[in-house]
Amino acid sequence: MQKELEFINRRNRRVEADKAWETSIFRRSVIAILTYFIVAIFLIMINAPYPWLAALVPTAGFVLSTMTLKFLKRVWLKRFYRR
Repeated sequence: MQKELEFINRRNRRVEADKAWETSIFRRSVIAILTYFIVAIFLIMINAPYPWLAALVPTAGFVLSTMTLKFLKRVWLKRFYRR
């Protein structure tokens, strides 16, 4: 019984750490920076006009897609997820 409890506690800590990582600003920032530079390099390679500026578009899309939008979440939960 004690081993099972320890296993559950370890698993919970691991799940909480994973969740903290997934929602961290640090993780999102690193991915956004990497996205920006990878897209910019690709745009330079294909001779696209204004590659450093154009690389902002997918980067901004990523950042927007990771926002929680708390107000919309509350509305959605009220309307579609009643328990």
